Amino acid sequence: MNSAELKSLQAPVKEKYRQNPESAILTLQAEGKIGEGISCSVETGRGLAKAGLHKATGGDGLFLCSGDMLLQALVACAGVTLNAVAIALGLKLKDGTVKAEGEIDFRGTLGVNKDVPVGFKTIRLIFILDCEESDDKLETLIKLTERYCVVFQTITGNPATEVSFQNKSGQKK
Repeated sequence: MNSAELKSLQAPVKEKYRQNPESAILTLQAEGKIGEGISCSVETGRGLAKAGLHKATGGDGLFLCSGDMLLQALVACAGVTLNAVAIALGLKLKDGTVKAEGEIDFRGTLGVNKDVPVGFKTIRLIFILDCEESDDKLETLIKLTERYCVVFQTITGNPATEVSFQNKSGQKK
């Protein structure tokens, strides 16, 4: 795909959102079913992803780790965004790899030490690009990728979150 094809593809969508801003607000959803042992099955649209405990928390390694899935979502979103931005800017990438790494102190999630936060302490997003573009152009590419990557912005932006539950009778709490 080239820049003109990308612009042609996105132009009607952008115009729709300019004319009707409310139409740009969508609710994305995910749903999981609590499974056997300590697992949760999530429908991905491409198949069932079965998540369970990480080995560092007593898991057997047979199930996906949701922490790994978060990093994978970051890599996927950043890779797609980088590709789209590169096309929009007319940059020629021969090849590229996107990596995400994160440190977790598992004492937090296991309740071993109440002073240790639960979750990633650090997340690193790394782009390894094979191209002949200038460093200035690559810096712009990375800055725009950060700016427009939904998962990156969500992780770094600390969005408002809500938690609720329903009992089997359907009554919300």
